[in-house]
Parts: sequence; structure tokens; C-alpha cells
Amino acid sequence: MTDWIGILKEQTANGDEMGREVPRMLANPDISEAQVKKLFAALEKQADFAEKLRLALEKFGHDFSIIKAAERLEERYADLAATTAEKLKAMRK
Repeated sequence: MTDWIGILKEQTANGDEMGREVPRMLANPDISEAQVKKLFAALEKQADFAEKLRLALEKFGHDFSIIKAAERLEERYADLAATTAEKLKAMRK
């Protein structure tokens, strides 16, 4: 049986770390457009995974608080991806 709660905890810890690291990475004046593109793609992938995780948690009838935590994780990755997209847009000007 899949440990959905364990996966959520692990992904939340990763999301917390990315929440700290991404702004630092984007603030680095030496970051290249290619690096920002790669970061954006990785964040989009994580946002997609978080969405699938939330859907699985809903499907298996987990408590509202668990579903809410998964939604926050999904939102965190989407926000980080949006911030990265803005950086990429600014670099292209």
C-alpha cells in the first residue's frame, strides 16, 4: 500500500527547501537564462506531481487537513514556477 501521508510529508519538506532556495537562486546575478528555464521546468514538474498527489489523497478519502496541506504544496510550487517565469521574462527584455 502506498504511504500517501509519508509522500506528502517528504514533498512538503522539499517544497519548504525550494521555497528558500529558489528566491536565492533567482537573485544570483550570474544565473543564466538556460538555468532559469531548467528551474522553471523542474518547478512545473513538481507542481504537476503535487496536483497528482492531492488528487490521490482525495481519491483515497484522506482528511480535509491532509487535502489542504497537499493544496498548499501545489500552490507553493505553482507560485515558485510563476516567480521563475517572471524572472525568465525579465531576462528576455
